[in-house]
Amino acid sequence: MNQANLLAQILEWMPFVLQGFVLNILMSVLAIAIGTTVGTFLGFGQISPNILIGAPAKLATQLFRNAPWLVLLFYCIFLMPYQVNIGGVMIQLPSWLRATIGFSFPVAANFSEIVRGSVNSVPRGQWEAAEALGYSRRATLFRIILPQCVTRMVPPWMNLYALLLTATPLSMIVGVEEALGRTQAAVQAQSDSRVLIPMYLALLAMFFLYTWPINRLSLMLERRFRTK
Repeated sequence: MNQANLLAQILEWMPFVLQGFVLNILMSVLAIAIGTTVGTFLGFGQISPNILIGAPAKLATQLFRNAPWLVLLFYCIFLMPYQVNIGGVMIQLPSWLRATIGFSFPVAANFSEIVRGSVNSVPRGQWEAAEALGYSRRATLFRIILPQCVTRMVPPWMNLYALLLTATPLSMIVGVEEALGRTQAAVQAQSDSRVLIPMYLALLAMFFLYTWPINRLSLMLERRFRTK
């Protein structure tokens, strides 16, 4: 009977925790979208022969890639405004959105390295052959090099997303009501200490069931592309 009551308590709080997990997923999707876009430009900047473009791109990449994610998160939470004025309309910037922007910085830096590494992995002879055929550097990059790099970038990009999702609980520290914060609130709201371990195990299962297929798919794609 006691075990049945314990299970009932856990199930009662699961919808509350799942709503927070949806926010984790939303933050991760937005952060990977922003980070991939910015990281693509940073990656192109790193391989640019122009030092005025390459040097700042390399500096930004190394700075945000090696900075602790939590520190970047704190900067965005406390330095970004709580609201912005766009065309006379005040738009609120909730904590979860500012946290998402904070997560996008290390994502952009890591994806920049993925782009740089993928482009540099293509044999130099292909650049020289395209140059001999009269292709410009830009045409060579977009028509010859990048199509080969896409398959090389997808597996590490998927792993980066999985890592990003597992990092989103850090936003609890700055007041975002995501899954970890809601799990903690659910445990504190119940007087039964026995729910502590099962509740956190349920949270762990949520993240595992979401990220494990992504990691398996990335490994499968990596093996498939490696054989081509």
